[in-house]
Amino acid sequence: MDGQVGLITGGGRGVGAGIARELADAGMKVAVSARSANQVEEVAREIGGHGVVADVSRQEDVDRMVAEVERELGPIDLLVANAGIAHWGDEAWKDDPDDWWRAFEINVLGAFLSWRAVLPGMIERGRGRIVNTGSGSGYLPGQRTTAYGASKAALYRAAEGLALQLEPHGISVFTISPGLVKTDMTESFGDATPWTPPELAPRLVRVLASGRADALSGRYIHAEHDDIEDLIRRADEIAENDLNAIRLQR
Repeated sequence: MDGQVGLITGGGRGVGAGIARELADAGMKVAVSARSANQVEEVAREIGGHGVVADVSRQEDVDRMVAEVERELGPIDLLVANAGIAHWGDEAWKDDPDDWWRAFEINVLGAFLSWRAVLPGMIERGRGRIVNTGSGSGYLPGQRTTAYGASKAALYRAAEGLALQLEPHGISVFTISPGLVKTDMTESFGDATPWTPPELAPRLVRVLASGRADALSGRYIHAEHDDIEDLIRRADEIAENDLNAIRLQR
């Protein structure tokens, strides 16, 4: 991966910052983006990368972000659409509509705008990869949230469709669940929570960025509960039996 360019949205802290560090360690030229300038600058400085302040729900911000990264580092080989926010409200009838919808603006629209900005270049070059950060809230039963879980389910479904659209162009798309990582977003869950080791999602993204898992494009991969090396070995079986996908069962 030496010399390849990776862009991580939501890269100023938590899972995104961990992914940025892992990819930089793999030899990638890494750009991180988020809305908080101090966090972005700190991570970029730490990894010797490039920081861009942007709100992924705003098209003008996303277009500027991608143009700046390509100007400073070169064509983008990997997009990690990681920017996301939580909205845990469990009484929908009391929710503020703007707060509720903001989860979709960041978690779904933000990913779409990021895809839209990087894909013309990837298609022209005939190469590229996209990794989206999903969540177990998008498919696990018993979710009381009506915004966060629904937005993550929508992200997965949109990404699966995107993978099919990009198949003729040789561009792979993955959605991952990082597991339940203790971050600013989740720390309120308490110390008794069965936390996922924070290094697992970055390690998974490193493998996906290498190209060794391209046969799994369109699949949903869990950083803790899936063994990526096993999935790579079983790629034909997974495609034949439509595994690692969110489906209605009857």
